[in-house]
Amino acid sequence: MSDQDFHVTRLYHPSHHVTDLGEADAFFQRVFGRATRPMAEMTKDQPASPGYPTNYSQFTPINDVLFDTIDPKLYVLNGIQRYATVDKPHLKGLGWYLEGAVAAYRSLRRHNIEMVGQQDEVADSDDPPTAPGSPMPIFFTTPESAGLRYEFLPQIPFPLDHRLVEGWQLPPVSDDDPLGIEQASHHSILTDQPARALRLVVDALGGKVIHEGRNEVLGASSTYVHLADAVYEYAVPDAGTAAHADWSATAPNDTYHSITFKVVDLDRVARHLESQSVAIAKRTDDTIVTDPETSLGIPWGFTTRLTAGDPRSAK
Repeated sequence: MSDQDFHVTRLYHPSHHVTDLGEADAFFQRVFGRATRPMAEMTKDQPASPGYPTNYSQFTPINDVLFDTIDPKLYVLNGIQRYATVDKPHLKGLGWYLEGAVAAYRSLRRHNIEMVGQQDEVADSDDPPTAPGSPMPIFFTTPESAGLRYEFLPQIPFPLDHRLVEGWQLPPVSDDDPLGIEQASHHSILTDQPARALRLVVDALGGKVIHEGRNEVLGASSTYVHLADAVYEYAVPDAGTAAHADWSATAPNDTYHSITFKVVDLDRVARHLESQSVAIAKRTDDTIVTDPETSLGIPWGFTTRLTAGDPRSAK
């Protein structure tokens, strides 16, 4: 396999940092109608590597998204808490499965993107760092060079990822789904340096810009990129907006702000959110955005249309 021969296969998972895993579990059950599965399930048949914690994370399947919720206080590896404690929930980062992880790593290096390993060791050799006690490549971009801490790893068997079951396809909307979710529309990342983000997702990883324009709901000028199975919005928020305030908290790095899902019916969404005391911050003819103060720190979006240029709309 040459240095050019790699493929981003799918979004691995969004990461959400919370103050309490039990609260997050309850939220996804009552609002999304989805049950979470703790990482500890993975160690029933195959023990974790010595010293590796399994109590810090849980996963929620939401159609084509595997959502990872983390309590940073519990992620202690080799005696060091690897993520900063949070005082309120917030989306943190995301990552991708790869075919040809070594080639992808080298492509990132060629584009001057700095990386670290799982224990935050600087990744500056020709080969990527590996997981502790394992030969599996796993590496992360630094926010300073890529905007966010993005994760990369091979698409290995992962029993908590519902999408890796042989023959899995995007399911039809269930009558039991209180929100009527079809699929993820896009992931919104706030930035004042869109060129930095595009250097990663387009230049180094091979994503394609599918649309540029205003997002009046967010109050931003946005560039939308299709990469593998998902669409990413890199949005420059207007001053004075809630989005700008959210970005300012992590500036000059980027902020992973929200996830928007395509749904069959906005009225169905609104009724269910109201029944669960989730406030609606904004509503237009085709979009609802929740108040993050009542929705686990995330301004979840629900829309009846995909982004212009989204190639998935033809499927």
